[in-house]
Amino acid sequence: MSLIRLRNIHVGFGGPAILESISVAIDAGERLCLLGRNGTGKSTLLKVISGEVKAESGDFELKQNLKIAVLDQEPRGDLQGTIFDVVAMGLGKNAKLLQDYHHALHNFTENHNDQTTAELERAQNQVDIHNAWQLNQQVEEVLSRMQLDGDADYASLSGGMKRRVLLAKALVIKPDILLLDEPTNHLDLTAIQWLEEQLLNYKGALMFITHDRSFMRKLSTRIIELDRGCLTSYPGNYDTYLRRKAEALHAEEVENAHFDKKLAQEEVWIRQGIKARRTRNEGRVRALEKMRDERNQRRNQVGKVSMKASQSERSGKLVAEAKDVSFEYEGNPLIKGLSTTILRGDKIGIIGPNGVGKTTLLRLLLGDLKPTTGEVKNGTKLEVAYFDQFRAQLDDSASVIDNLSQGREFVDINGNRKHVIGYLQDFLFAPERARSPVSMLSGGERNRLLLAKLFSKASNILVLDEPTNDLDIETLELLEELVMEYAGTVLVVSHDREFVNNVVTSTLVFEGDAQVNEYVGGYDDWLRQSKISAGSQAEIVKAETKSEDPVNSKKAVKAKKLSYKDQQELDALPAQIEDFEIEVETLQNSMAADDFYKQDKDEIVKIQSQLEQVQVKLAHCYTRWEELE
Repeated sequence: MSLIRLRNIHVGFGGPAILESISVAIDAGERLCLLGRNGTGKSTLLKVISGEVKAESGDFELKQNLKIAVLDQEPRGDLQGTIFDVVAMGLGKNAKLLQDYHHALHNFTENHNDQTTAELERAQNQVDIHNAWQLNQQVEEVLSRMQLDGDADYASLSGGMKRRVLLAKALVIKPDILLLDEPTNHLDLTAIQWLEEQLLNYKGALMFITHDRSFMRKLSTRIIELDRGCLTSYPGNYDTYLRRKAEALHAEEVENAHFDKKLAQEEVWIRQGIKARRTRNEGRVRALEKMRDERNQRRNQVGKVSMKASQSERSGKLVAEAKDVSFEYEGNPLIKGLSTTILRGDKIGIIGPNGVGKTTLLRLLLGDLKPTTGEVKNGTKLEVAYFDQFRAQLDDSASVIDNLSQGREFVDINGNRKHVIGYLQDFLFAPERARSPVSMLSGGERNRLLLAKLFSKASNILVLDEPTNDLDIETLELLEELVMEYAGTVLVVSHDREFVNNVVTSTLVFEGDAQVNEYVGGYDDWLRQSKISAGSQAEIVKAETKSEDPVNSKKAVKAKKLSYKDQQELDALPAQIEDFEIEVETLQNSMAADDFYKQDKDEIVKIQSQLEQVQVKLAHCYTRWEELE
């Protein structure tokens, strides 16, 4: 049985329909990913489901006593108090009772006297009267599970920790459906992985909006897409969605071409003269009028961004060379002993937690900052185009055109002269939108404008500091293509794992204690190499602790040679891995079937549990294979 069902929902806000005849059902245990271009109405649909926005027409069915919780796209700035206070707000009218009791208990613990004792007794009585002890236990349980200190001040937390508290606030009521709008925005990799684990263990239904393809692949069991006001469901994973979406667009293109050809023939016929208006042809005339009306109402697919980076002459072969570079800020070391060489054409990703110093490292490598110790040598003929994650290069009070043109009427892109309006249309800014102030733009539009401004400048070094925030998937994929084809040097800071995997050739990774280590390949390559490196280091430490003399050291080296049993295990592992991979694929295909969630709940849970067990075994085989090799 569906938890919630929407039929023919219509929302227009007085203009063209944002949601047009939308129908969708959410079943227990589902994890739905809602996709769509920026501005298509994804957040509006979530607000309709949560009850924040009322539909103009349509049917809205809810299971009795259904509980819905929402995790907003951005942490609210008006929340005050301790973490316990904020999490308790998720309980609604009973929040004040629990907050007063928690404060009284804290005061009593800190300063035991008659006054604090009396305050605690009053608070306890109020909780008793309203029978709210179970709710207090719910808050304590979720704080423990989320590893949160209830007495810490919410306002002093980082963005990632605030997102964790808000998730706890959403989960404290034990909702049947959890709605999330861009949950990974501005989170670092550690926080994203933590969020993935929490949501994978969540037993209720989940509906989320995201442009993080790795996050989507890991969590979604069904993908629904908003396109031109209509909603389409694609059971299965992201790769299945891509294939079926391409097939649907091709079929639509063929059908429209056939319709347009017939319409053109009828237009020729109607212009033949008086015989077209004879009585026996009136039905054909009415059919033509209907076709014209249908063609006028057709909503064409939203265009794609057309990106081309203006490139200057090639830089020198050496871009930057760092020798034993260290950097401190207010006595705190951010980088210790970094040595690396960046050559023309390198594409380097910089990975690390929020606030660790990734932007500082960029500025050191570009020569904008001087290291505390060590030396950075920069090459010749460097022309830098810098994408700033905070969009500080944009003037909110100026129009889109003025931000780009700086008084120019034309821009030059690799020798081709283009009018500013036409260039902005390549980035999906209609002429009337191009004259709007930047303050009126959405986050995705601001990012597109900054990219347009960035690529209009001739450069041979492209620096992208968190470029993927707020970009829809189509624009993100086009940006990937541009970066891969860019002839110069690229430095990328990003928490989008798939973006990093697709565009970089090596990574600089902050790995704790101000250490920055270099790895070949992208994000997945770093994970694999760091695990192998950690395993090798453990073997070395183990050998050294046995003895320090050369004889025992030689024995330790010999002991690393595989035994007959280990060699047999290594030889058998590829076949085991293949069997497990086939089993995982079979189970995933089974879960992608249209009728999977119509089965008995126990059978669904059984198959999901079986998939998790097989994936654990597969991961163990890969780990063991790396160890033995």
